[in-house]
Amino acid sequence: MAGGWLVGRFLTPKLRPKNTLLTVAKAELPPDGALVYREARVALMRRGDSVYALDLVCTHLGCTVNVTPTGLVCPCHGSRFDREGKVLEGPADRPLKRYAVEADGDRYRVLV
Repeated sequence: MAGGWLVGRFLTPKLRPKNTLLTVAKAELPPDGALVYREARVALMRRGDSVYALDLVCTHLGCTVNVTPTGLVCPCHGSRFDREGKVLEGPADRPLKRYAVEADGDRYRVLV
């Protein structure tokens, strides 16, 4: 019996608690808009009922991308991403990382 518990303990993934990267009042996030937090290198985005956060670190060489009304652009080498973080134009070949966003009362929490 103890052997089964021991095996199960190592085969079951450990759930790490998520840390809060930033907290934002829901009222601050405009409909179909974005809030950019350059120090944290994160953009909190809203599209319809969907709220998500994108890492602003370009997947090419790590420059901080700029958020524009139509998408995201890397000022270093010209990579372009859509508002979902998908690559539209290289040299980046991977989408921007997404962070989990949790609604917490009248605030959004961006989790890492």
